[in-house]
Amino acid sequence: QVQLVESGGGLVQPGGSLRLSCAASGISSSIYPSDWYRQAPGKQRELVARIRSGGTTNYADSVKGRFTISRDNAKNTVYLQMNNLKPEDTAVYYCHITVLLIHYWGQGTQVTVSS
Repeated sequence: QVQLVESGGGLVQPGGSLRLSCAASGISSSIYPSDWYRQAPGKQRELVARIRSGGTTNYADSVKGRFTISRDNAKNTVYLQMNNLKPEDTAVYYCHITVLLIHYWGQGTQVTVSS
């Protein structure tokens, strides 16, 4: 059974940093592309960052230069380092992996950027 468990969200002031973690079980996250999505109130879920099995990464334009996605294969964990956070980054952040056309999602972790 595949499970994704996110952690690391919280309340942070503008300009601050957070690191989100996504621990995978039941699957090797290093084999498949792993993504971070986010969904703000009243908005559609959007792709924030992706890391492929070879390590290449992609980012939404709104987070380029501020967010970094990475993985630790030994820990089967994917990370999202978020720097210089802005109020518009406030959302629930979800970890996502697609395995053989099946979509797996974590439960989400809330990130709130506010002074």
